Amino acid sequence: MSKSSHDKNNKGGKPAKPTRPTARGPHQVRIIGGQWKRTPLPVLDAEGLRPTPDRVRETVFNWLSHLIDGHWEQVACLDLFAGSGALGFEAASRGARRVVMVEQSGPAVRQLEANRDKLKADAIAIVRGDALAAVRNAAQREPGGYSLVFIDPPYHQGWLEKVLPSCIELLTPSGLAYVEAEFPLDGAEAPAWMQAWEVLRSDKAGMVFYHLLQRKSSAQIEA
Repeated sequence: MSKSSHDKNNKGGKPAKPTRPTARGPHQVRIIGGQWKRTPLPVLDAEGLRPTPDRVRETVFNWLSHLIDGHWEQVACLDLFAGSGALGFEAASRGARRVVMVEQSGPAVRQLEANRDKLKADAIAIVRGDALAAVRNAAQREPGGYSLVFIDPPYHQGWLEKVLPSCIELLTPSGLAYVEAEFPLDGAEAPAWMQAWEVLRSDKAGMVFYHLLQRKSSAQIEA
């Protein structure tokens, strides 16, 4: 609000009420299922950090559990742009044999480490670094080494078109990618860089579009 409009709305001469700070999302997330079900985890109060809402996580993990027939013990998971770690901790709680979380922010990494230590979550490794570099390194060092990747990047920065091509190399042939975006990745509006991916499930919550992807076979791409 400009100073002139502020003066106009403050005719009584009383001090204006302080502006409320911008909401930065919840200060904790709650694990939905598995061995740590209902366990709350503190979340760093940081600009741009937006944990995947409980309702969306419940839907997504129902999708995943159905597709893998509940065999979480076979899942090796890469959580890019980990942030609060809500997705990675949920996978570990359900029994994923390996979860690697990648996060750029130092304070967020320290919070992830504290939450991991609180849970004694030995299956979780936390890496501080750039998501694009991490996914390319994983694709080179461990091609086909992961069966699930979570991608929930900052919006409007072109991350998905940079990261998804390398995910093809690091995933097993039947591997899955969970992706959140500010636009739909299927239908008539699907971007060209989605050509190599099939959308298995998708939905929308508020302004967020969320998807479960699987890479297409060569025959599907050529068709």
